[in-house]
Amino acid sequence: MQPQDSPFLPANDAAYMAWRDRKLDGYPRSLDELMVEISNPLTLTAAEHRAILQRVDKSGMAIYASATGDDPDKGLIRGLGRQLGLERLDHNMCADDDAISSLSVHPDALHQGYIPYTTRPIAWHTDGYYNPLDHQIHALILHCVRPAAVGGGNQLLDHEILFLQLRERNPAYIQALMHPQAMTIPANIVDGKELRPARSGPVFMLFSGGRLHMRYTDRSRSIEWRDDPLTREAVAVLKELLGQPSPYHFEGTLQSGQGLICNNVLHTRGRFENGTRERLLYRARYFDRIDEKP
Repeated sequence: MQPQDSPFLPANDAAYMAWRDRKLDGYPRSLDELMVEISNPLTLTAAEHRAILQRVDKSGMAIYASATGDDPDKGLIRGLGRQLGLERLDHNMCADDDAISSLSVHPDALHQGYIPYTTRPIAWHTDGYYNPLDHQIHALILHCVRPAAVGGGNQLLDHEILFLQLRERNPAYIQALMHPQAMTIPANIVDGKELRPARSGPVFMLFSGGRLHMRYTDRSRSIEWRDDPLTREAVAVLKELLGQPSPYHFEGTLQSGQGLICNNVLHTRGRFENGTRERLLYRARYFDRIDEKP
């Protein structure tokens, strides 16, 4: 597909309608339909590999359940990603030396103030929304070593479905959210030092042959929206759709040995409480996109 033929361009009505019908035909209606049992993340069988890619192709995501239990070996995650074409990890500021983040409670100075390393809830977002546009996060693996004693679940929503819902309401919303100044993340300044400059960009954008990518955060602070009536209306409807239960919203809590593989779909995290063993998840963010076709 050439970028100009993409069904995600607002002017391509016929291509959009054909894509919409294919997208909704047989779309999963439960988290169980996204689940794939795998024996060993390091050596997927042909059937396991195909099952993961089929789910990612349809809904942007798959949930795997492996037999690794609470094995803390990060090599399992790196090996799994490589089998799906994921190589280029994002070495973000709070990641470990291997670029895979250990998501647990970190009260130290480096992690202080970053919600993923606390017990607090995280609102709807895609990962790396504050990255520069040429270093967007296109794929994500989230692997559970140990769940929290209470809470810590995730809500999931395919960003292509949200695009579809918005376009059905008003195609002009898509045009507004594709504006290069639609959403600005202010600079990250700590103790008077700028750690990251302000970054502006679209919410919806096209990459790699017309594929749809989304950068978004539902935070009410540290976010600036383009100040025009259509953008404000589009954002209000977007937030309404995120907060409104639908058959396309999935919710669950990863258990030991389970994980999420996705093309950076929208997700949340609930507040949690640790028990005698601390919650630990690994997060691998990639500049690559999963090649969905099995």
